[in-house]
Amino acid sequence: VFSKIFSHEALESYLPKIQLVIKDTLRAWSSNPESINVYHEAQKLTFRMAIRVLLGFRIPDEELGRLFEVYQQFVENVFSLPVDLPFSGYRRGIRARETLQKGLEKAIQEKLQNTQGKDYADALDILIESGKEHGKELTMQELKDGTLELIFAAYATTASASTSLIMQLLKHPRVLEKLREELRGKGILHNGCVCEGALRLDNISGLHYLDCVIKEVLRLFTPISGGYRTVLQTFELDGFQIPKGWSVMYSIRDTHDTAPVFKDVDVFDPDRFGQGRSEDKDGRFHYLPFGGGVRTCLGKHLAKLFLKALAIELASTSRFELATRTFPKITLVPVVHPVDGLKVKFFGLDSNQNEILAGTDAMLGATV
Repeated sequence: VFSKIFSHEALESYLPKIQLVIKDTLRAWSSNPESINVYHEAQKLTFRMAIRVLLGFRIPDEELGRLFEVYQQFVENVFSLPVDLPFSGYRRGIRARETLQKGLEKAIQEKLQNTQGKDYADALDILIESGKEHGKELTMQELKDGTLELIFAAYATTASASTSLIMQLLKHPRVLEKLREELRGKGILHNGCVCEGALRLDNISGLHYLDCVIKEVLRLFTPISGGYRTVLQTFELDGFQIPKGWSVMYSIRDTHDTAPVFKDVDVFDPDRFGQGRSEDKDGRFHYLPFGGGVRTCLGKHLAKLFLKALAIELASTSRFELATRTFPKITLVPVVHPVDGLKVKFFGLDSNQNEILAGTDAMLGATV
């Protein structure tokens, strides 16, 4: 099922919708007279992308905002100690999950009843059809569980990487300008805006420097620290025997920090992935931001597509600057993010912002 949800055809159909959500968000950021908390707003953005694009829910913005707040409460308390006291994080998490499940059930029911005006099959459509193909009508609980899993997969790690991307573009204006040069050279950026119909999967895959930038963001700022695996066969590592059946954790971050293929590991240098250097090609498991082996992250292609679409819009339609005197420190828990969320002031490059913002909302309502 997930191979269909993240297939080339599915990603091609998601792309225009992802672009609309990102455009709408960046215009809102630019119209804000104050600086924004990038990490918090990136969480809102990735949540909205999951709801509007992956799941195709037509939830009004006000209701979507409330659902986002409930989802945040659920995520913040999902790993709390299971101490069931009235004011415990565990109890708050349980209440948030129940409220979230009710909101999702309402959205699913409305979606099942209203199939008019759809111009693409979203991830939830594919999930439902897959059940029918296997002779099994999915229950409401199975649909809610699948929906929650898709939101979870699209949310925290992508928000983390989006924040890291913006921070590195702020720190390295030459990288941002080089991105713009590539977009202009490929005929995607013209007179300060993205050309109509220019963003397609094949066009984006041809943007080699953009690919290098995203790879370098994910190398230096991998959202999660590692993953777990079960030992299938007893083996020896540095003189220690690791028995079959044990659970082991591998560290993505330490692998990236110590892999001998990377030169000057602490330096943000997208060109390390460019032609002639290709530092990620010299070994199977030196570069693994999405994990490695057969259990690699299934949503990696969607995540990279989202980050590339965001980078293109940032390079094309926004001017932005750090709103604090210095860059914030980075914390690694629960995912990589700046301790203050990264305060940034955005300035739109479009003089007709309000009219375009309204138009974008109308387009989203019609197509998503």
